[in-house]
Amino acid sequence: MLDIFRTLPGILGDMEGVEVVREAVVFAAWRRIAGESLTAHAVPLGLENKTLRIAVSNLNWQRNLKDQCGQMLFKLNAALGSPLVTFIELQIDEQTVLKSRTGSLLPDDAFRAAAQNEISDDLTQAAAAIEDEELRRQFLLAAGSCLVRRKQRSAG
Repeated sequence: MLDIFRTLPGILGDMEGVEVVREAVVFAAWRRIAGESLTAHAVPLGLENKTLRIAVSNLNWQRNLKDQCGQMLFKLNAALGSPLVTFIELQIDEQTVLKSRTGSLLPDDAFRAAAQNEISDDLTQAAAAIEDEELRRQFLLAAGSCLVRRKQRSAG
């Protein structure tokens, strides 16, 4: 699985909307290295200028993770095979963390449809390098989800 993450930064080079795809790759890598117990209390919010914003449940989780950020940063970039993240910013956002615990990254059918509509031909071609069909599908949905959220943030 980690080998797949390492191949993605090379694929991203010439793609349109590469920032969103990069964000989806970083989010997937975060979930992989953080594990289930940590992702129940810390979920990725966004990636801007190599800064990964993470929502945490409360002040205690923010304090605990602050001490681990250097190690998490090292593991994250090692998993990605490229220094895509240089800083981790921890924000208290209990609602976002609670929403992430309810299951899908895509909360409802309308959002899922919007995410699928955001998947471009370039993105689909880049994802073709992912041999595992289920992983490829999840990656494309995550990328589409990132695109929808970015549009919602810029419109709101």
